[in-house]
Amino acid sequence: MQQLLQQAQKMQQDLAVAQEELAATEVDGQAGGGLVRATVTGSGELRSLAIDPKAVDPEDTETLADLIVAAVQAANENAQQLQQQKLGPLTQGLGGMPGLPF
Repeated sequence: MQQLLQQAQKMQQDLAVAQEELAATEVDGQAGGGLVRATVTGSGELRSLAIDPKAVDPEDTETLADLIVAAVQAANENAQQLQQQKLGPLTQGLGGMPGLPF
């Protein structure tokens, strides 16, 4: 039983380290062939948004808005993939253990 508790504690520590690494890692997403770029952390926090002046048409702000949404979504998808890579192996053994995340 003691060994099981030690393993669970180690897995919790590894998970916390991986979550910290995700929060510090930035991933990008883009839309419109790179006209709009979004950068998010591995945990999904939007850090920056870059808009090429070519994407700005005062007569068509709707397209720009769509490009922004698409770039942020792409960045978040990349962040989710990163989360799965970092946390997947750590969380597989945790499901079903009361009091532990995932």
